[in-house]
Amino acid sequence: MQRDELIEAVRSVLTRADFNVSRPLAMRGISFDVVARRDDTLLIVKILSNVDAFSKENAEEMLTLGEALGASPLLIGERSGSGDIDESIVYSRFGVPIISLATLSDHLLEDVPPFIFAAPGGLYVKLDSQLLKQVREERNISLGTLAEIAGVSRRTIQMYEGGMGAMIDVAIRLEEFLNQPVVMPVNPFHHCSAPKHGEKEKAPARASDVFGQEVFDQLARMGFSIVPTARCPFEALSKDEHILILTGLGKDDAKLKEKAMAVADISKVTERCSVIFIEKSRTKHNIGGTPIIGKDELRKIAEACILYELVDSRKDDEDR
Repeated sequence: MQRDELIEAVRSVLTRADFNVSRPLAMRGISFDVVARRDDTLLIVKILSNVDAFSKENAEEMLTLGEALGASPLLIGERSGSGDIDESIVYSRFGVPIISLATLSDHLLEDVPPFIFAAPGGLYVKLDSQLLKQVREERNISLGTLAEIAGVSRRTIQMYEGGMGAMIDVAIRLEEFLNQPVVMPVNPFHHCSAPKHGEKEKAPARASDVFGQEVFDQLARMGFSIVPTARCPFEALSKDEHILILTGLGKDDAKLKEKAMAVADISKVTERCSVIFIEKSRTKHNIGGTPIIGKDELRKIAEACILYELVDSRKDDEDR
């Protein structure tokens, strides 16, 4: 299947599962292809025929976005250098879950979740650790006895009861001996946290040009923390205690409309505010659904609440 076809197939499955799905991002070098929301589940999805093309930098940006937006990064692919992405198995790369289109469809449309996940050393299943310990204690089964049945050490049984995954053959022996299902489904939409880099104070956000740096500095003076992005239609996530804004930077050129429409689509699905700051003020205050604020206007804004009001007033201001 060609990548464009795969993207549309993924969007079709998500739509049939009652997700609100963004249009595919046609812009080059973007870290994700679509975003999708259903109730409290927000997905940031990258779609690749060969998942080996998924880079560490791409993963880190998706994880950062996921942490900021309360979303789950997800990679959907068909194959890797070692073979096909098997159905009903959750793989991972740089901390981002990977599943096949068939696994996505089974999970969302057939209510058949995956039960197996790949990790170094082979394929594993997730055990209901609390149930395992409860059944063992209620039946007065010792750690040693259960370890002998499963073919593992007493310490390993304790680790299973603490939440560690088990090899498939071990899980089968446990269930047969206990006559009790203890294997749990794997959630491919598990929210992933961005990598932690210690508790050191973050350095001020740096932009790639003078105009962008001026915007970042002005937002910082208003109390926003800035998380620059490199592979998104927007250049940063700007956040304070009240609001998270998808923040774009643009020049008054032909690409501005494409960027604005992409940001508006993502903003709608993620249910976040968005704005694009431009160097030269223009008569239009909204492009494609995204509020537009000129550099000269931004310079006059001293408080975040005024920025909120201006962005809000321009949400539905298209073509004015």
